[in-house]
Amino acid sequence: MAASEMPTRAPLRPVREAQPWRAGSWQAFPAAQMPHYEDPAELRAALDQLERLPPLVTSWEVLALKELLADAQQGKRFLLQGGDCAETFADCTNEVIANRLKVLLQMSLVLVHGLRKPVLRVGRFAGQYAKPRSADTETIDGVTLPVYRGDLVNGPEFTPAARRPDPKRMLEGHARSGMTMNFVRALIDGGFADLHHPEYWNLAWVERSPLAAEYRHMVAGISSAMHFMETLAGPIGGFQRADFYTSHEALLLPYEQSMTRQVPRQWGWFDLSTHFPWIGMRTAALDGAHVEFCRGIRNPVAIKVGPAMHDDQLQRLIDILSPDDEPGRLTLVHRMGAGGIAQHLPRLIDAVKATGRRVLWVCDPMHGNTEKLGNGVKTRRFANIRSELEQAFDIHAAAGSRLGGVHLELTGEDVTECMGGARNLSEADLGRAYKSSVDPRLNYEQSLELAMLIVRKSGGGAD
Repeated sequence: MAASEMPTRAPLRPVREAQPWRAGSWQAFPAAQMPHYEDPAELRAALDQLERLPPLVTSWEVLALKELLADAQQGKRFLLQGGDCAETFADCTNEVIANRLKVLLQMSLVLVHGLRKPVLRVGRFAGQYAKPRSADTETIDGVTLPVYRGDLVNGPEFTPAARRPDPKRMLEGHARSGMTMNFVRALIDGGFADLHHPEYWNLAWVERSPLAAEYRHMVAGISSAMHFMETLAGPIGGFQRADFYTSHEALLLPYEQSMTRQVPRQWGWFDLSTHFPWIGMRTAALDGAHVEFCRGIRNPVAIKVGPAMHDDQLQRLIDILSPDDEPGRLTLVHRMGAGGIAQHLPRLIDAVKATGRRVLWVCDPMHGNTEKLGNGVKTRRFANIRSELEQAFDIHAAAGSRLGGVHLELTGEDVTECMGGARNLSEADLGRAYKSSVDPRLNYEQSLELAMLIVRKSGGGAD
């Protein structure tokens, strides 16, 4: 790659020498994307209460997920990670949660059938209540207020009261996350994910979608194969339920610290707010607080990797976050944009290969393809999402690497936020059902279309 094609380099500041880690050691490092809480006593009271509340996940679930991610690193599984760009407290309802679970189950059914390998399901839910923003404030009609940073921090309404960062929202976020986890676990344990009954997952689109016939063919093929196996061998376990894990961006560090615990019969510390935290591009500074926090927890962690990431910066992040090269520990989620992935991804793959470390490569084809229309509405074009995902498979194959998963912002609702797809949604369609408070999401139909694309690009397909 010519030097002129490389992103402009900002000098890397020295990385601190490794020091003994504790849950609050991040406080000694620069912390980006943090809200300003006006009342320290109010903040301390909320955090004290959070520290006494039960965890949302368990250490054994975290360690089980790490083993499954290690399988994905070896190509034995495919990671499907998806959910809302930013959950809202108002969407903590049985219908929204069930529909989100349905679309992930439907996508995984397509992937299992086509890829002929297990699918690891990880939801962007039960904690994705905070979002990074490009500016600290927002100005409308001459009035400037703090920017909306997600329901975990403040409210979306453009009023001083709503936009004031409120520490008590962290307590509400914990409660809503717990309710979501409880309902998801109850659905799965109650047979909602039983492969004998994929009709439980049907959404309203099935009878009217251009993809309906192909999806029904897949369901029929799986049902026939299961019936054949059970005729020969009797009932086979493992088809009645599906393992499901949660993930969110570890952004609001006071909240994450409050949920970070030591547990009996295990060494080290676990962030028990989620199974699988990740570091976003805006918080991936080598000497930053978010990297310091994540280096010390035993959870598997992911890093979002964009076109501005330098080769040596990525290599040093790997050294900090995965010094022992533990299987399943580190996932790299690349988000380049359809127009930039061919330029930037190959050099980063080579940089990682030079370290000799194990990582799981995952494609996020959403964030690099966000655009703002003339009327100020943010959207994404399905053609660009599809293009980035297709290019990702080809680039990894050419580099002797492996794309082991996909990371999507999606919903089980009938939204019109991304243009294109099977129904060719246009700019005029966006106003019909645009519900996201932050970023545009794929609807259920576009999500399933991407699952079918993954199967085709991986050389699979329905029989």
